[in-house]
Amino acid sequence: MPYAAACALLLTLPVLPVLPGQPGWSAAPAGQGRPSFYAEGAPGAVLRDTLAVTNRGTRPLTVRLRATGLPVALPGTALRIPARTRAEVPFTLTVPSDAAPGDRPATIVVRAADGRESAVRLLLRIGGPRLAALTVEHVAVRAGRITYELVNRGTTVLVPRLAVRADGVLGTVLDRAPRTLPVRLPPGARLKLDEPWPDRPALDAVTVRLTVTASGGARSTGTASARFVPWRTAAGTTAGALLLVATPVAVRRRRRRTTAELPRTEVEST
Repeated sequence: MPYAAACALLLTLPVLPVLPGQPGWSAAPAGQGRPSFYAEGAPGAVLRDTLAVTNRGTRPLTVRLRATGLPVALPGTALRIPARTRAEVPFTLTVPSDAAPGDRPATIVVRAADGRESAVRLLLRIGGPRLAALTVEHVAVRAGRITYELVNRGTTVLVPRLAVRADGVLGTVLDRAPRTLPVRLPPGARLKLDEPWPDRPALDAVTVRLTVTASGGARSTGTASARFVPWRTAAGTTAGALLLVATPVAVRRRRRRTTAELPRTEVEST
């Protein structure tokens, strides 16, 4: 939008002069007592609100506006605000038509020429059924770690909890109680993670089971099988097996050779 047209949309109001210790300007949602924006809408809806940028200084202020996280349409990117004036900037937010129900965060950033920024948070709640669902995939044991992937199959942001168990031939070799993972999994996201296992058994065949849960009833289990054989033991076992197979053959060959080398005895008849 052209700069002149953008200015025409601004409602400018006088403000009190800046006091000692106060910042020269600020940005916040228009109206009283709103620290951030909040909006609700179904996919495809167009929502409207207003941003207030207050210049308390004695000189005009030029700021640039941008939005992150959601399709927010602002009236131009550069705005000039007179001294001791509050500019109210209307904007629109279009809810993506393919958006899944749940909460989506965004930010409107106001930046002055001196590099100082003010970020105003925006939370959009998209209507529709809320479903908590996830899956654990590609579980594997590699080099002292258990690797796996988490996939959010639902419509809500998940904070997963993980429990780990491994059962060997003679019983349980690993049992870790459920704990909350330091991750947030938005709808549709896939995350590769790993779990350390430094004290894994030296000789065993195990089944590893990962159980992941989250609020809303989400639950999934993934498994993997692994065999642990020390390479020295494996090498010794292989050599021993070859020796056992080769020994009878060597004995038979030695017997044949010994028989062939015995001297002949001729008996003469009288």
